[in-house]
Amino acid sequence: MIPRRARRVSGAVLAALTGLVVLAGPASAHTELESSSPAEGAALDTAPTQVELKFGEPVTLPPDPIAIDGRDGVKWKIGTPVVEGGVVTVPVTPAGSAQAYSLAWKVVAKDGDNVSGTVRFTLTAPVTKAAATGSAATGSPAPVTLESAGIPKWVWVLVAVAGLLAVIVVGIRRLRGRPKD
Repeated sequence: MIPRRARRVSGAVLAALTGLVVLAGPASAHTELESSSPAEGAALDTAPTQVELKFGEPVTLPPDPIAIDGRDGVKWKIGTPVVEGGVVTVPVTPAGSAQAYSLAWKVVAKDGDNVSGTVRFTLTAPVTKAAATGSAATGSPAPVTLESAGIPKWVWVLVAVAGLLAVIVVGIRRLRGRPKD
């Protein structure tokens, strides 16, 4: 027969492990780019003066989150990005000839991990002077909200595990302090 004390300790350990599994929940995936303007593979007659990226969850931006480069090495001027939840809008000043371009982007996902990617598009006509004198230098700084500056999920999981371990330690100490049966 198993002593009463061993049953209590094993019950406490089993309860702690069950709580850990329940509190941990499913692993969360990183956000993904849901759509962009210009779209992947788009062939454009006129150069865009603004870029929009839509993500599956709120994001924040690291330094220099957007770059647009032509095949011949020409770089577009990038304005100040604006973030609203999962939507990043950036004014740009296009430059260059009719060619393929790569829009490289970097964001910080809600869980704190860096996510990056590339959108490729083609200009079928050279950039006009009107498009080149666009308003990329304008724009307001990205607003910081509690949601976008939130604590990553892994921190909350760590806090929950630490709390659970504290409960286990207290339970074991209380069991040791009781008189033997």
